[in-house]
Amino acid sequence: MEPVVREYDAKLDSKKRITIRGARTQFYHVTEREDGTIELSPRELIHPDKISEKSLQMIDKAVKKLKKGEVSEPIDLEELEKLID
Repeated sequence: MEPVVREYDAKLDSKKRITIRGARTQFYHVTEREDGTIELSPRELIHPDKISEKSLQMIDKAVKKLKKGEVSEPIDLEELEKLID
């Protein structure tokens, strides 16, 4: 486990928010457990223009298959539409 850097008590404000003092990052993944424990893990969001090389290769492969007509059967979205309604 990582050493404790800071520890303090916090209180929810009127909009049920907690301020993180001296936060090191802007985005966090939140894990809430049944016992009320909340764990925050820092996240770094990636700019949409920065797609990984592997993802680009997968997109290229899918487009080539589409152009060749190698496609799956159409998906019936009727059940999904019923759920949405």
